[in-house]
Amino acid sequence: MPTPPFPTAWPEGFLWGVSTSSYQIEGAAAEDGRLPSIWDTRCRTAGKVANGDTGDVACDHYHRYAGDVALMRELGIGAYRFSVAWPRVLPRGRGAVNGKGLDFYDRLVDTVLAAGIEPWVCLYHWDLPQALEGLGGWTHRDSAGWFADYAAVVARRCGDRVRHWATFNEFAVFTLFGYAMDWGAPGLRDRDAHLRAIHHVNLAHGAGVDVLRDLVPGASIGAIHNQQPVWPEGETEPNRAAAQWLDEHWNHAFPDPQLRGHYPPRIAEVIEPYVRAGDLARICRPLDWFGLNHYGPIFAKADPSLPWGFGWGSPPADAPRSEIGWPIYPEAFRDLLLDLSRAYRLPVYVTENGAGGDDRPDAAGRVRDPKRVSYLAAHIGSMHDAIAAGADVRGYFVWSVLDNFEWGSGYGPRFGLVHVDFATQARTPKSSYRWYRDLIRAAAAGSR
Repeated sequence: MPTPPFPTAWPEGFLWGVSTSSYQIEGAAAEDGRLPSIWDTRCRTAGKVANGDTGDVACDHYHRYAGDVALMRELGIGAYRFSVAWPRVLPRGRGAVNGKGLDFYDRLVDTVLAAGIEPWVCLYHWDLPQALEGLGGWTHRDSAGWFADYAAVVARRCGDRVRHWATFNEFAVFTLFGYAMDWGAPGLRDRDAHLRAIHHVNLAHGAGVDVLRDLVPGASIGAIHNQQPVWPEGETEPNRAAAQWLDEHWNHAFPDPQLRGHYPPRIAEVIEPYVRAGDLARICRPLDWFGLNHYGPIFAKADPSLPWGFGWGSPPADAPRSEIGWPIYPEAFRDLLLDLSRAYRLPVYVTENGAGGDDRPDAAGRVRDPKRVSYLAAHIGSMHDAIAAGADVRGYFVWSVLDNFEWGSGYGPRFGLVHVDFATQARTPKSSYRWYRDLIRAAAAGSR
């Protein structure tokens, strides 16, 4: 299969990067004072994670970070987006700070900077300390204060070197899947718990922004949202209604209050009992950029067995799909980038985009992933088209630099530019790694 071409003319200063998250790569789940998160607990709940997989070891990035950063340096990226593990820094979620946990992020930040790469820190990527879940987790209004205190601990340690910060990753995913659908931790199907979680996470975001503004002068602060067009499975009235309801939950329940100061109409009606005077002002804090995670559109269908009456449907039989069955519509990515630039009037950074597959070394030990290369080429091309049409897109981060723990799917789907042999922890750059490296070099040459 021929290597897809890529555009070489990009806006000056366009940022190329990669993304990871703490629970998915770090491992060392019980080392140096770290206590369990809600995902450690879920992994030990029968039937919730494929093959009974856990993040106990994952990519062992906690011990192998220096080699991983060396791979990133060779890739030529300008930025590395990673998350901090709350239970590594504050093992019980609040109270005593774990110095060894903070020391790890000190070392990581310094190593990333020494490689000529800019660290982008996300404070929360789903691994809430289990101790806080025991107090009610995100269903407890005090969780906003817990998060603010945690944000302050990390900002005080790393704020002298880290300029770019995100409060949360994919608000809608971890609240909807964790509190309404039992597809993620903590594993509830409860409308009331879900609504409380939505509002309290929004409050936590606002509190976190205020902490970062106070403690990190000159910080560039954003939030990372999964955004995908929601289309009905077939043109039936129940499925069209399901798509409209899912769209509010998925695409608007968080960016609208955070950036416009109000919830979308139907969510505003049902969440009203949990909103107190002044809450929306606390949530709607000025931001510097909009983080977008996008893989493809969602197809919705009516499902009365689930709390909100909607569920995930299937794309048309003839729809192009990735190796793991996710629909591929690069043109939807282009349109979304234009829509977001117009709707929220913030610079957009694509903080996740990539394709999962079943990548394995061949007899010579090489890992060829032409379908991932084609996916990346198509989406980067669509992003280039969106920029040409006026979208204010400033950067692009591939998910992910390493194969890793993929939540409920365990170690089955592989999203990495680098293959990880989880038995030996050997790293092997794939053909997509070399393609992305060449794109970055060509983009740098084209912008001179």
